[in-house]
Amino acid sequence: MLEHGGRLQRAAREYGIPLEQWLDLSTGISPFGWPVAAVPPSVWQRLPEDDDGLIDVARAYYEAPQLLPVAGSQAAIQALPRLRGPSRVGIIAPGYAEHTQAWQRAGHAVTCLAADVLLQDLDRWDVLVLIHPNNPGGERFPLQELLRMHAQLAARGGWLLVDEAFMDVTPEESLCRYSDREGLIVLRSVGKFFGLAGARAGFVCAAAPLLEALQEKLGPWTLSGPTRYVVRQALGDRTWQASARPRLVMASRRLAGLLSKHGRAPTAGCGLFQWCRFEQASALHRALARRGILTRLFDTPPSLRFGLLPDDAAFMRLDNALSEIAS
Repeated sequence: MLEHGGRLQRAAREYGIPLEQWLDLSTGISPFGWPVAAVPPSVWQRLPEDDDGLIDVARAYYEAPQLLPVAGSQAAIQALPRLRGPSRVGIIAPGYAEHTQAWQRAGHAVTCLAADVLLQDLDRWDVLVLIHPNNPGGERFPLQELLRMHAQLAARGGWLLVDEAFMDVTPEESLCRYSDREGLIVLRSVGKFFGLAGARAGFVCAAAPLLEALQEKLGPWTLSGPTRYVVRQALGDRTWQASARPRLVMASRRLAGLLSKHGRAPTAGCGLFQWCRFEQASALHRALARRGILTRLFDTPPSLRFGLLPDDAAFMRLDNALSEIAS
């Protein structure tokens, strides 16, 4: 199993700090999540049904011609490599490591490269895997450039797979509206922007034949009834979405300013996290953890990812901790 953020129980045991005393900045999940209402008892008592309206609401939200609900984008990440024969796969690095592991486990020839090197020669790849915006590196790609790369790959049966887990803050940059094109696959998640990581829900936007093959691979009931109910409400709440985006942008800028104040100007970031690359990342990670603040540590390259601060008290706590560590 690969390392991920959010391992708060383990951190509490390791550092001897009670769970409720931690400030968890390790995940990139919005601390201002969609307000979940009570789920009707009938939703718990019936099997999930595909015609409950979720597909229509999701297509409208993502502006996708067709899509498939999945148990978090992780389910698609693991299943998609099994829908192709042996392929040459180029994956952005640093990036979400589950992509690399899934393609390797399925027997493909995988190469992980920095974006500028990865995109120099598309003829090297049968499948190109990008994260947009990248996690944690923050790279972004012009929409027309992505479409050009897709056309080049698709002309010879290749795929462009784009993980847009952090795209909701800037939906105008999404490829979802073009995802009916053969060989273009876009992954979306409700965990980050909506703060619904526990729901384990996501969507695959792609051409119908690929979605049918993926559905066959995953089987029925990929999402529970309560998850479908909650996600349908969240995706349809346009008023909340419109207020959430500027709030996240402001919180991310405030975090970047705080880190810069303490000599850790972010290397990159987006509306849901800031990423700082420096050689002493491991030492700062441990020093913050001893103060009950959990960050996401990356070894290659040495770096820390900071999730957003939920309120003024958290801002002051991180500010004070960084001051103590520097003194």
